[in-house]
Amino acid sequence: MDESVSMHQGLIVLLLMVSTLLFSSSSSHAHSTGEHAPLLHGDTSESFEPSSEYGFNARADTVTELGILRQAVRLLPNVPEYRLNLADALLRVGDLDAAIEECRAAIRLQQDDGRAYLQLGLLFSAKQDWRTAASALTKAIRLEPNLPHAHYSLGHVHYSLGDMTAAVQSYRQALELYPHFPDAHYRLALLLRVIGQTQEAAHHMEAAAIHGVPQARFFLGNAYKDGQGVEKNLGLAIFWWMQAIELGQQTAYDSLSKLRRQTLAPGLPTQRRVELFKGLQSYRTILWNDYPDMSRVSDRQSLGKVLLGQGRGEDAFWVLIKECATLGEEAHTELAALYEAGLFPSLKPFDKRILACFESTAADGFVPAKKILARIYAKGLGLDTDALKAKAILKDLPKQETESLLNELGLR
Repeated sequence: MDESVSMHQGLIVLLLMVSTLLFSSSSSHAHSTGEHAPLLHGDTSESFEPSSEYGFNARADTVTELGILRQAVRLLPNVPEYRLNLADALLRVGDLDAAIEECRAAIRLQQDDGRAYLQLGLLFSAKQDWRTAASALTKAIRLEPNLPHAHYSLGHVHYSLGDMTAAVQSYRQALELYPHFPDAHYRLALLLRVIGQTQEAAHHMEAAAIHGVPQARFFLGNAYKDGQGVEKNLGLAIFWWMQAIELGQQTAYDSLSKLRRQTLAPGLPTQRRVELFKGLQSYRTILWNDYPDMSRVSDRQSLGKVLLGQGRGEDAFWVLIKECATLGEEAHTELAALYEAGLFPSLKPFDKRILACFESTAADGFVPAKKILARIYAKGLGLDTDALKAKAILKDLPKQETESLLNELGLR
């Protein structure tokens, strides 16, 4: 009698533990952070921590969760939900085959569960068994036709099988069910671009970009650069590359660097150089759109410098960084002063992000950045004095200008 009561109480405790796991599993979300090109990111001094304020809940350790779910399935083998959650835990430890078996066991217990077929289809997709995945996902949609996730995943499977038409149709169906599905917009845009429907592709790419898909921001920038489905606009191209860089998209950063090198390349026809500089200036003009209450003295006026003059140091810093990255000479001058003196209380002298900005634009050939950087190394501002490096930075300048700078920096 006592043993029976004890087993019953143990089962209650186990069920409570499993219920907690199921709740935390359904409420948690995965996140990834990009660390590329940090000099162009916004304020990263305070890291984001998931909390109940944002609707996040801490998950149990995966191994612990796996053990609890194993015990639950052992004691209650005919509960499909436990089987499916065990499959999810097995996937997270990399055991795809065991996860598939648990999914199949859940389906045998409840054959009309579309979500179980969806989970099975995703597992076979992870194994790149595209035909079996297509079969499972098609069954999921037949059972529950209003699952955007199933249509989206089936689109990926169709694409992997080489059926572009079916893939487009699946992504369209996902968006019909859930219009605010940024990844479906992105995938559909990629396919539409391939089949030559560039205008519609740009429309969907913009929807994905606005909702934060980094690759969509990069490709939308490319579309504006090349005039694919939209009117050519180098300023907007740079704008979307910058938006991508803020989310850690390294290819966008590389594209911006390439544009700088093209703009500054020796021997470039004057007209082409003027066009490229105009595009960079156009981006710096776009930055003013975030400050509609502010008036400009001239088209070339630095927004960062104006914000700095108004005592808006935090805003000024990031705007100056963006202006610096797009070859704003006035921004370089302001950042050089901030690098040496700092800005109390928010910015200490010799900030590495400013130095990184100078390093990148100097490496791409921007003379004002080279002069600033040479001074930093010659004087040992925030780092060890390095006269040889200072001289190396100036070596490609005209001889007379180089001699003058070397004298000024005491490097003769």
